Amino acid sequence: MAASHARARVSVDSSMLSLEVSMAENGFKKFILRGNVVDLAVGFVIGAAFNGVVQAFTKDIITPIIGVFGGVPSFNQLTFTINHSQFNYGEFLNVLISFLITALIVYYFVVVPMNALIARSRSAPPADPTTKKCPECLSEIPLAARKCAACGSVQPDLLTKIPAR
Repeated sequence: MAASHARARVSVDSSMLSLEVSMAENGFKKFILRGNVVDLAVGFVIGAAFNGVVQAFTKDIITPIIGVFGGVPSFNQLTFTINHSQFNYGEFLNVLISFLITALIVYYFVVVPMNALIARSRSAPPADPTTKKCPECLSEIPLAARKCAACGSVQPDLLTKIPAR
């Protein structure tokens, strides 16, 4: 008798567990398929690929051009030594140039256009209202109206509410 009770209890626990797992899977599917997460993943992959392009551009094109004027064909060979410790600052210069190129591209091709788009989408402040609601019937009436055209109620005078100077 105890064994059958234990089996029933295990099946209830496993069904509850499968229910919790399916609810978690549905929640995860909703989370992962939201536009922001997918956009972020795509942006991350494109950013990683873009980083490789910028690194190659810096190493294979920019550095040799600078080397023509500076006399050093590759920054990777630039080092200095202090107390028998060698410091390879050339690779740091390559990474620094890559960072500056990436920052300039992001600024001029993402930030500036987004700021212009936001500024263009902002509209002028809304115009002052020309109507008000009647306190009795809630119909729209002109601000200067003394009586409501719909219900005929006398409107409170706004000038009496302004304190005299």
